[in-house]
Amino acid sequence: MLKLTFLGTSAGVPTKQRNVTALAVECLNPYLSHSKASGSKVSGLKMSASNSQQSKKSRPWLLIDCGEGTQQQLLRTTLPLNQLSAIGITHVHGDHCYGLPGLLASVAMSGRSEPLTIIAPRAIAQLLDAVKATTDLYLPYAIDFIAIEEVLSQVKDDKKNKVCLNLTDQHSVDIDVTLLSHRVPSHAFDITQRISRRTLNTVKLIDDGIPAGKVWGQLQRGEDVYTEDGKRLCSAHYVNTEQKRTRIVVAGDNDTPTCLQTALQDTDLLVHEATYTTEVLAKIQAKNLEFDPMHSSAMQIGQFAQDMALPNLILTHFSARFQSFDNPDSNTPNMGHIRIDAQSVYQGNLWLAADFAQYLVEGADSQVTYLGSALDSVLDHESS
Repeated sequence: MLKLTFLGTSAGVPTKQRNVTALAVECLNPYLSHSKASGSKVSGLKMSASNSQQSKKSRPWLLIDCGEGTQQQLLRTTLPLNQLSAIGITHVHGDHCYGLPGLLASVAMSGRSEPLTIIAPRAIAQLLDAVKATTDLYLPYAIDFIAIEEVLSQVKDDKKNKVCLNLTDQHSVDIDVTLLSHRVPSHAFDITQRISRRTLNTVKLIDDGIPAGKVWGQLQRGEDVYTEDGKRLCSAHYVNTEQKRTRIVVAGDNDTPTCLQTALQDTDLLVHEATYTTEVLAKIQAKNLEFDPMHSSAMQIGQFAQDMALPNLILTHFSARFQSFDNPDSNTPNMGHIRIDAQSVYQGNLWLAADFAQYLVEGADSQVTYLGSALDSVLDHESS
């Protein structure tokens, strides 16, 4: 399962109701409520896990984009900085990255010493180097910086365009990168979580005369074992493996949704910008023929999602001209106009993201559930 918390849903500039772009993706392992979790590792980052359940303090999470003010938004959630596993930046425009230096500084002041993975355009590394040099920024932890340009240049069979984050030996997240179409190179992160659980076939073990003890534990961990008389016990013969897979695609700014055609195969959810309605985008393009904002309209991405038979679509990154209320009959641009524009062509499950809105994505049957606002979770946490 993946839990999404939208930390910013405005395009370009913040509004009174919306901050600029940022999205937290928690990597939830439902099996941890049934079995003990070992220490985990994410690109060199060792992490602690609950012995009995995946508590709020042991949920690794990813941050996709980090607009200005993101760390302030995080203060209004229960997301712990010490569980941040990786940061992905889709492109270099400021509403997607200006908050990164400040967030990294706050992470340092929180006492972090483990490395932090950043997947971003190479220019973001240059930005961070400049900030360090001009502001005396000191980070007591290493940055494992993965340049998107290098990821895209890799051609290694099934490893092409893929960054692998190993949370435990049975819990991993693969991040593929897809190039989009925007005024600067922009990208989508295709996030696939795989979780497996090994359960012992105790009946077979007992029938084969293998007593409970250390050997059972070794077999469950996937290890083959040799008995004292030299007999080999294969883990695969005594262990049943159950697997869960969840896949979402989170796109940066993009005016050509078909760039995602390959990435959306077997995807449970697409998160995509809908900066304008069709009417507003046409007016902007007609007003200045020399400048194309290179964003998608709600209808444009809705039509693509419909053509792809995509079951779930969350729209975000709305122009500041669109107010947060939903009334398609109003003369004031608002979310109702965005919604109607998309629903005119898309028949799947549609949501318009708001700041702090949370969604749970379950791989089984591509189920997506709206959970409400993270602000409610904070109030419940503070009152408990």
